[in-house]
Amino acid sequence: MTQPRPSSSSTSSSEVAQAAPSGLQTTQGTTTIADNVVQKVVGLAAREVAGVYALGGGAARTIGALRERIPGGSQSIGQGVSVEVGEKQAAVDLDLVTEYGAPIADVARSVRRNVIAAVEGMTGLQVTEVNISVNDIHLPTDDEGQQQEPSRVQ
Repeated sequence: MTQPRPSSSSTSSSEVAQAAPSGLQTTQGTTTIADNVVQKVVGLAAREVAGVYALGGGAARTIGALRERIPGGSQSIGQGVSVEVGEKQAAVDLDLVTEYGAPIADVARSVRRNVIAAVEGMTGLQVTEVNISVNDIHLPTDDEGQQQEPSRVQ
């Protein structure tokens, strides 16, 4: 008994997926992802990693702290994050502050891994590089100076 041969018009879904150049460019249209979308994904993914205290350089953190104090203001999620987004790929530059005692190389490795997984998983873009600049370290004594001063009036 002979088995029926599949017709030439039937294709499996895996063959269709392999034929498409990427998940963002298909025969049915193109998806474009804005830089600020990738920037927010990167900012959130980096902050999830233990040992990361904050993102951004000194000036960016100062402006972010001022923004937080304004009623209704909030710190920018993309602070300290710079991205370059193409049609299929993205490159990321991060400025961050680590916690004192956290091994910086391990924190950087974890941030890089988390950022790549988040960006590639959420956007479909291939991350070509994640450059990390650790520009400060947060000391426990840094929090003591930020406590509110006692009120001058009662």
